[in-house]
Amino acid sequence: MVRTLRESKAKLSELVDAASRGEDVLITVRGKVKARLTKVVDSDTPIDGEQWAHELRAFRRTVTRPSKPGLSVERILTGVREDRF
Repeated sequence: MVRTLRESKAKLSELVDAASRGEDVLITVRGKVKARLTKVVDSDTPIDGEQWAHELRAFRRTVTRPSKPGLSVERILTGVREDRF
């Protein structure tokens, strides 16, 4: 099923019901698919908190960048403000 964003806003409850029954709902913006509603698989499975925390820590290590030592937020903002004038 393909719906525009405007239609999706107006009939979100119906689209969620359709997706929960297993039907994929594609949402378009200006003719291009931007999102998909699908049925959740195994929603009754309990979340293992320890495993989730381990995965989150591993993910954080991949996306965090080391900050430059000695530069505080105040010094960075001051430098940015000085560059404007």
